[in-house]
Amino acid sequence: MPLHVSQAPAPALRSVLMALGSTAVREAHTPALRSVQGPLSPELPLPVHVLDVRDQIDPPAGAPRTRLTGWRFLIRGGDRPVAAADTRLTPDGWSFSHFFEGPYLASTERALRQAETMTTPYQPRLLSVPELYMLTLWLHADPDADPAAGSPAPTDLLVPLAPAPPGIAAHFPYRVADLLPVLTLRVAPPPLLESTA
Repeated sequence: MPLHVSQAPAPALRSVLMALGSTAVREAHTPALRSVQGPLSPELPLPVHVLDVRDQIDPPAGAPRTRLTGWRFLIRGGDRPVAAADTRLTPDGWSFSHFFEGPYLASTERALRQAETMTTPYQPRLLSVPELYMLTLWLHADPDADPAAGSPAPTDLLVPLAPAPPGIAAHFPYRVADLLPVLTLRVAPPPLLESTA
């Protein structure tokens, strides 16, 4: 399998397991999670990084900057994912944040299945672009890299998850060098028109 899924920090996994065993499941706004009969298990931990595209308009020297904001686990109930769980880093360490469902759940699973068919080994991560309400599967070309660090390399792949912004194809693998300029243009402020008066 060309995907090298990283191991999440043990406290992040423990916080999700504790949430699954608590009243958080019954209180979650995720009908699919509440209706599952049988055990629930967290799988496929993915580090979630955020890219500030505005930073790329006047980029610092080097690669685009990202920051790790959490770990996301797909929650499997029976033979399918029924929800996801996010964790976040707090001053006291990793803690459970929330459960959710929605289109990114199936889209993430589909993108991971697509990536497994590739011949190049990758480390899967999630890359969020908040300015565009966009989430991508980031396929990092160094499968042994620290999943909490690093920036997208020009040859890494970004697979936009559905729903993707208009004009950007969901589930199409783009090289970072090709997609990042498009994203930068989308969030750049419009040029000021000079007055002729």
